[in-house]
Amino acid sequence: MPIKPCSHVPATIHAPLSAGCQECLALGDSWVHLRLCVHCGHVGCCDDSKNRHATRHNATTGHAVIRSLEPGENWLWCYADDRQVG
Repeated sequence: MPIKPCSHVPATIHAPLSAGCQECLALGDSWVHLRLCVHCGHVGCCDDSKNRHATRHNATTGHAVIRSLEPGENWLWCYADDRQVG
């Protein structure tokens, strides 16, 4: 069954603003996986990382959709709909 898109996915997906989690880089910390906010280009660490900066970014900005930045992964997740949307 194909994954249905949602209304939160913007028409234009922004490019990453950094090569790693922006907050972890500033803290000198590490991450497990990277996620891209498609709304603004913010790069944050995943929920398996101790700081969970991608989810924190969603909570503070309301930007609903992230994309995996991991090699070989091409999926989108919508926090608002709590599901994979692409």
